[in-house]
Amino acid sequence: MANQTTSTNKSKSESEQIKTPKPKAKKLTTRSNELLAIDKDGLKASIINHLEFTCGKDEFSATKLDRLKAVARATRDRMIERWLETQRTYHQQDVKRVYYLSLEFLIGRTLGNALLNLGIYDEVNQACKELGMGLDELEEVEVDAGLGNGGLGRLAACFLDSMATLELPAYGYGIRYEYGIFYQRILDGYQAEMPDNWLRHGNPWEFEHAEDLYPVHYYGNVETIENGSTRYKWVNTEEVVAMAYDMLVPGYKNNTVNNLRLWSAKSSRDFLFDEFNAGDYEKAVAHKNNSEVISKVLYPNDTRYTGKELRLKQQYFFVCATIQDAIRRYQHDHKEDNFKTFTQKVVFQLNDTHPSIAIPELMRVLMDEHHLSWGDAWEITVGSFAYTNHTVLPEALEKWPVALIEHVLPRHMQIIYEINRQFIEFVKANYPNDIYRLRRMSIIEEAQEKMVRMSNLAIVGSKKINGVAALHTRILKNEVFRDFYELYPDRFNNKTNGITYRRFLIHANPPLTDLINKTIGTDWEFDLAKLSALGKVAKDEKFQKEWLKTKHDAKVKFAAYIKEQFHFDVDPNSLFDFQVKRLHEYKRQLMNALHVITLYNRIKKNPKAKFVPRTVFFGGKAAPGYFMAKLTIKLINSIANVVNNDPDVAGRLKVFFLPNYCVSLMEKLLPASELSEQISTAGMEASGTGNMKFALNGALTIGTLDGANVEIMEEVGKPNIFIFGHTDAEIAEIKKAGYAPMDYYQANAELRAVIDSIAHGTFSPEKPDLFMPIVSALLYEGDRFFVMADYEDYIRCQDEVSKTYANPKKWAEMSIHNVAKVGKFSSDRTIREYAEEIWNVKSTKVELK
Repeated sequence: MANQTTSTNKSKSESEQIKTPKPKAKKLTTRSNELLAIDKDGLKASIINHLEFTCGKDEFSATKLDRLKAVARATRDRMIERWLETQRTYHQQDVKRVYYLSLEFLIGRTLGNALLNLGIYDEVNQACKELGMGLDELEEVEVDAGLGNGGLGRLAACFLDSMATLELPAYGYGIRYEYGIFYQRILDGYQAEMPDNWLRHGNPWEFEHAEDLYPVHYYGNVETIENGSTRYKWVNTEEVVAMAYDMLVPGYKNNTVNNLRLWSAKSSRDFLFDEFNAGDYEKAVAHKNNSEVISKVLYPNDTRYTGKELRLKQQYFFVCATIQDAIRRYQHDHKEDNFKTFTQKVVFQLNDTHPSIAIPELMRVLMDEHHLSWGDAWEITVGSFAYTNHTVLPEALEKWPVALIEHVLPRHMQIIYEINRQFIEFVKANYPNDIYRLRRMSIIEEAQEKMVRMSNLAIVGSKKINGVAALHTRILKNEVFRDFYELYPDRFNNKTNGITYRRFLIHANPPLTDLINKTIGTDWEFDLAKLSALGKVAKDEKFQKEWLKTKHDAKVKFAAYIKEQFHFDVDPNSLFDFQVKRLHEYKRQLMNALHVITLYNRIKKNPKAKFVPRTVFFGGKAAPGYFMAKLTIKLINSIANVVNNDPDVAGRLKVFFLPNYCVSLMEKLLPASELSEQISTAGMEASGTGNMKFALNGALTIGTLDGANVEIMEEVGKPNIFIFGHTDAEIAEIKKAGYAPMDYYQANAELRAVIDSIAHGTFSPEKPDLFMPIVSALLYEGDRFFVMADYEDYIRCQDEVSKTYANPKKWAEMSIHNVAKVGKFSSDRTIREYAEEIWNVKSTKVELK
């Protein structure tokens, strides 16, 4: 019968075969409707399905981790359909896409945020209950993703959320760190760094794309090829392979699901079998180990040459793979146009200087691989990049030794030299005979060791440069990059940072969210500015009582958490005072510690006096090689050891350092927070976003006029914030006049007593001189961060805080006004400004078929 059918087919004419319509392909379905349903019963079925067929467990053998994975997979299933449709829509409409390049994405935990954005949190919660699971417990099983450290990474994560919520065609690109930065423990008061093995149980949210592999090259040399025109070829390189992993990012209650693409380093030669057979087992796997170390750890210690080299290799690794991925996607629809519409379809946003090596990399790809002229390649490059600056501190403006780049990336150093040569000629033409300006603006710093100024490279190679707060941008224009602003005034703009309030209020603080919704409705969940309606009830005594009760309940809950996790008792009736952020001298955790000692000294001097009880919480990680920051952690814990164990204090003052500060811990402490310490030296904090998260949850800010504090004060009003200290302009005047910190020490008896107690070993009796480096920095080494100058006004302001806290009605009114006036600080607003004023990218509606 089969032979007869074949014979019959062969007898048909060719024309008949062509005209014969092909049977329609049956539409592929990956899940039954039941397993994609978003009602409670459909979700239950999906969770059970994954528990059995993904985890290989049943209700009797499943662990909490198995249950978490089942719920995560069921949740991810409901994102996949939207994700695929999102990508199809972008392709079909040939949209312009944003590639957000960041070395950090501090995304925290994924489950709760995904459920919230998909609009199925309550349904999943109920499904879990009926299956004998507690969703709250499962959320606690999930570990924070080890993909970031500080505000830079958290901002990037907020931006991903807002880009999806605003339906923008955008992708995050970074590195899939195997061990994050480190897991912080406190041992004998010191920070101890442990591996953050966040992937040890796998990551149920990611898709591994073994088919998406890109080569990344290092070292070697450059050959010149003369064939009518001069071309260059990078040869004799060492190759590493970048493999893609995608994590899905759903928008809030829409159909858009974008993705964060993370690169993992793989060896191009996994195993040298001949070496293994010869008995050289280490050499057999050496290349694999040397290659894959690139994506092991975030911010390897760069106090040594090997650390610097690894950091540079990391930065190049992820931008090289990202540019290949972007060009692949672009050429899929524009293969024949020779990059003529590239800038209309692609924009790269550099999140600080870490990815700025992407500028010479794109030049290299366009010229060496696609044979564009220098002029055409440069026009495309500048038109494709935008650069966000996050710091004004000179030591944080990244520089790389020329010799290091020549060794690791020789072709890129050639390109940087040529970019600089042409740029210097341009500056000369605009400012003839100004040799000092040329030196300041040159990408190459002609010091004892030649350095490449990466911020200068980013400015020269980008169409737009932005600061992240109004004050920060003003300092960039008038001081840090003044020469560049005078040359390129149209390139500079401000984009004040924002936060995703959905995670940090709706998800982190359900009781306060419920109170707000009961009072003003739910429209604000889509537009944070509508929280302003709360201002109308700020003086309402009944509402104030509800507000204060909600806060007190949150404090009781947080106190129970501290007791359970750390066996430490805190009084929920005390003022909860928080300073949680990366440890750095300019953030002045030290000044907060001096205030604690001041309060302690006052209690010791007059034990029977009335004091407003206060619990001071610190938290944050210090870079492994940052001696002063790590010593400050030790000082804080030493102060805590004395204060917390002194019977004279009688619980009126307590100090606690929260180990391993992370996003999930921030979500726990925000509802309980009452005072937010934002006390950086004026003019040194670019923006800050912790200040916004605390204000959003009703904490009052004590702070300097620095970063976004200035704009928070403008929004909430001066009566509703505690401001102290010298302004950036006043600090500049003090510097000009000659700052003498010893004068402040001599003039203020309380300050003198505080410094003396540290110097004389009150908090380190076993080693009295332990903290002398801190004392020396304050008194004899210039007090670079003006702690001594601001101390007196800080103490005055803290006394005002205590006085106000003793008046609950006043405190409640101020707290309500803070929440009502934070609408400006939504990352949705920030991203909308990026899209309209920098990226020129439009929202793209995704419709599910």
